[in-house]
Amino acid sequence: MPADDNRDPERDNAADRPGLQRRLGLPDAVVIGLGSMIGAGVFAAFTPAAAAAGPGLLIGLALAAAVAWANATSSAQLAAQYPSSGGTYVYGRERLGPLWGFIAGWSFVVGKTASCAAMALTAATYALGGPAQGVRFVAIALVAALTWVVVRGITKTARLARVLLTITLAALAITAVVIVVFTRDWQSPLTTDANEATAAAGVVTAGGDPTAYGIVQSAGLLFFAFAGYARIATLGEEVRDPARTIPRAITRALGMVIALYAVLALLLLMTIGADGIAASPLPLLAAAQAADVSWVGGVLRVGATVASLGALLGLMSGVGRTAFAMAREGDLPARLAKVDQSHQVPAVAQLALAAAVVLLVAVTDLRHAIGFSSFGVLIYYAIANLSAWTQDDAHRRWPRRLQLAGVAGCALLAITLPIGSVLVGTALIAAGVIGRSAFGTSDSGKPDGSAPA
Repeated sequence: MPADDNRDPERDNAADRPGLQRRLGLPDAVVIGLGSMIGAGVFAAFTPAAAAAGPGLLIGLALAAAVAWANATSSAQLAAQYPSSGGTYVYGRERLGPLWGFIAGWSFVVGKTASCAAMALTAATYALGGPAQGVRFVAIALVAALTWVVVRGITKTARLARVLLTITLAALAITAVVIVVFTRDWQSPLTTDANEATAAAGVVTAGGDPTAYGIVQSAGLLFFAFAGYARIATLGEEVRDPARTIPRAITRALGMVIALYAVLALLLLMTIGADGIAASPLPLLAAAQAADVSWVGGVLRVGATVASLGALLGLMSGVGRTAFAMAREGDLPARLAKVDQSHQVPAVAQLALAAAVVLLVAVTDLRHAIGFSSFGVLIYYAIANLSAWTQDDAHRRWPRRLQLAGVAGCALLAITLPIGSVLVGTALIAAGVIGRSAFGTSDSGKPDGSAPA
């Protein structure tokens, strides 16, 4: 049952518990959210989504955006009431009980660790100009470099995120203008046939007509691209005036990204087509090459590399904070709750995350990482929606029906993901629950598992 709504969330920062400092304002929070989303969506998620949906890609994108918006409003509403590190892990504990909180936190940690690996591989692939022998080694080096930044403090993380986002947006703007001005062979966004420009770019088409199942699966894969706004909520303990700042930052960042993705998806469909997107590991680069402007490919490679690094930076910050929050409650090893007093960051949690990401980079591929990440995050947001549904009118900003729509949307997208992603995700979540039961702490002394008052 829900915890007492009169509980003061600031007690979580009591002197006898490790806590973080509030150093981020609204612009910083928006930048971290934007940086976490743009790299993921633009440069990684379009390819597998187009392979699933074909010319139905725009419909899949719209469905993913609708589910993401429902989830974002739930996260914003909860963050205003519970401004602590950990995001839905905290919300689930407070509203539904410790076990629900654990499932949310564990799903987020394992899913977004896979996201970190996906972003590291994407950054390395663009940096090297495509799939190459040294991609995994470069990806590991990038993880190490950004880990060093993250453990140096949240203000340094936010400052670097701002620089990376500026470079990314500039590169995307230049690329979009070049594509619009110099593309001569436009096509309908609803066709599956490759045009001459696609062939000239060296893209081999995949073919296929859209199906309802394929469109919904593409939405599940594209949801990976929107999930970055959760970084804002997981940083709740480091944001100034969180009850006001976090809801505004979440909705602003997500709204901007939805508009950007829609424009870029339309450009891709009208230049290289759905088949071209599906067949290319670097679809924006293929579209730029189809415009026959040689120098823009270099600009885009720089922008894509930087964008993926920005997403990786935001992801590592968010996952580390969630692991920190879980360790502080006894759901993960207590050592992960250790705060570096000189930089006020959960350094041990961040280093453990880096080690896990390096392992995944060494053994996984991009498509599997995206699918698995999407599954874990959809479970996470389903719990966020359920948690928001239990809030009383005093803390309610959006109607309950929006949260029910979010739960239904998360369930639909999760079950239509590639079967391998669903099976692996389910197995890991189950393993986490079993491990917690066997080795974890009790649920705050509550034999029924209800949340503490």
